Amino acid sequence: MGLSQQENEGSEGRKNTIIDKLKSVGPGAIIAASFVGPGTVTTATQAGASFGYALVWAVVFSIIATMVLQEMSARLGIIAQKGLAEAIRDQFANPIIKYSVIWFVIIAISIGCAAYMSGDLNGTSLGIAALTGGSVNMIGPIVGVIILILGLTGSYKLIEKLMIVFVVLMSVIFITTMFVAKPDIGGILTGMFVPTIPLGSIITVIALIGTTVVPYNLFIHSTSVQERWNKPEHLKKSRWDIYLSIGVGGLITAAILITSGTLMRGLEVGSVVDLAVQLEPLLGSYAEAFLAIGIFSAGFSSATASALGAAITVSGMLKWENGMKNWRFKAVFASVILIGIITFTFNFQPMDVLLFAQALNGILLPGIAILLMIIMNNKKTLGRYSNSIKVNVIGWFVVLICLVLGTYSLVTAIQQLLA
Repeated sequence: MGLSQQENEGSEGRKNTIIDKLKSVGPGAIIAASFVGPGTVTTATQAGASFGYALVWAVVFSIIATMVLQEMSARLGIIAQKGLAEAIRDQFANPIIKYSVIWFVIIAISIGCAAYMSGDLNGTSLGIAALTGGSVNMIGPIVGVIILILGLTGSYKLIEKLMIVFVVLMSVIFITTMFVAKPDIGGILTGMFVPTIPLGSIITVIALIGTTVVPYNLFIHSTSVQERWNKPEHLKKSRWDIYLSIGVGGLITAAILITSGTLMRGLEVGSVVDLAVQLEPLLGSYAEAFLAIGIFSAGFSSATASALGAAITVSGMLKWENGMKNWRFKAVFASVILIGIITFTFNFQPMDVLLFAQALNGILLPGIAILLMIIMNNKKTLGRYSNSIKVNVIGWFVVLICLVLGTYSLVTAIQQLLA
C-alpha cells in the first residue's frame, strides 16, 4: 500500500499528550475489530455459560500473545517498509522452498478467510434482524454487497475509520452490559490469575485463543502501519496503538464471557442472541436492540477484515503493486465476499470446508508465527531493530503454546473429517 505521511512530518517534536496518543489509534483498531467477530462473541458467551469465570485467563493469555506477535509485525512494516508477505517471500533464496511456502500461505489464508465469511455475514445479519425484525436471508447478501463496495473504493482510511467506530461501539455495548450484570469481582480475579482447565473445556480454550490470535492479522498489520508510519521514531506510537486497541478488544471479549458467566451459568447457549433474554430484566425493552448493535458491529468488522486479510496476503506474496488500488487486489477481496454471499444465500453449511480450514489453521498459525520470529531476527532486514533476547524468549514461548494448541486442533479436525 502507498504511504500517507501527512501525520508523520513534523510530529516528532510535538508534546505526547493523551489526545496525540489517541490520534495514533488506527492499524491496531483494525486488528481488534477483526478478531472480535461473531466467532469470538459466540465462543466467549458459551465459555461463560459453561465454565463461569474459570477461563478468563485464556482471554488474557490470548491478548498478550496477540500483542507480542502484532508488535513484531508492526515493527517489521515500519522499519523494513515491507509487509509480512513480502518479507516471507524475500527470506528464502531456494526457489523450491520459496514457492512452496508462498503457495501454501496463499491457499491456506484464502480458504480460511472464505470459509468463515459466511459465518461473519450470518452474525451481522442476526444483529440487524434482531434490531429491525427483517429477514436474515435477505439481510446477509445486502451486507455482503455493502462490504464489497467498501473494498472496491480502494480507500484504506475509510476502512480504518469504520473499524475504529465499530470498536468504540462494541466497547460501549459489551463493557456497559458487563457492569450492568454486576459480576463477582473475586471470581473474575480468580479466573484471571489462577489458570485452570475445567473438565471438557480444552476445546473452548483453543477456540478462545484461536479466534483471537489470527494468522491473517499479522499480514494486515505489517501492511497497514505503512499507511501511517515510516520512521523508527514512530515505533512508540505504533506500540501505543497496539496496546490500547488490542487491550480494548480483549476487554470486549472478557466482558462478554463475564456477562455470560454471571447471567447464563449452566444454561444451554444456541447463539449469542440468547444473551438478550438474560439482559431483559436489567435493560428492559432495550436489551435486544442493545445487543443487536454489538453483534452487527462484530460481524461487519470481522467480515471486512477477512476479505482484507486474504487480499493483502495474496497481493504481498505475488508482489502486486499499488495495494488496494490494484485491480487484482480488489478481485481477491471481491472473490472472498462473493463466496460468503453465495454460501450464505443458499444456506450452505460448509462443515467439511470449515473443518479443513481448522486443520489448516492448526498448521498455519504456528507456521506463520515461526516465520515471523525468523524474519524478526534477520539483522539484514531490521538491523538494530531486530528482536532482543527478552522479546525472543517471550515470542518463542508464544509460538510453543500456539504449536501445542495448533497440533491439538489439527488432530481434532482430522478426526472429525474421518468420522
